[in-house]
Amino acid sequence: MVGKTLETFCNGLRVLLGVLMAALAVPVAMQVISRYTGLIPTYLWTEELSTFIFIWIVMIGSMVAVWDGTHFDVRIFADAKTPFLRLVQSGFVHLAILFFALLFAFYGVEYAQFGGNQRSVMMRANLLLTHISVPIAGTVWSVLISYRLWEDLQTYLASRKAAS
Repeated sequence: MVGKTLETFCNGLRVLLGVLMAALAVPVAMQVISRYTGLIPTYLWTEELSTFIFIWIVMIGSMVAVWDGTHFDVRIFADAKTPFLRLVQSGFVHLAILFFALLFAFYGVEYAQFGGNQRSVMMRANLLLTHISVPIAGTVWSVLISYRLWEDLQTYLASRKAAS
């Protein structure tokens, strides 16, 4: 039940990523056309808008990567052969991700408050628009990786049950 809900949530994030990628094409195209053709005037706000959209693409993409297990992972030991060692191996990686996710969630709140007190140069947009992505991402990473840890434990317990 929880897994299906989280999968549905991540599918929604994937759709949102597609929408943001399409939205990113507009200001970037305006920048390219104005810079190289002179057909339209140079709009400086397009650079800020594309940066804002790109920040959200990165943060949402990282949420999906945590769920899919496609985040950066360095294996210094060969894949474990026993269920317990597999639990330790994947559990270590997931706990490390959880640690950093909680750091992002906790300290991201102060970072977002800092952004809330500032405005962008060209668009005069409140920078909370981008800064809030950090604690949101940290919170979502925490939920998703906690579920993956629970799955690891369930897989280990099922393998012990099957062995006995």
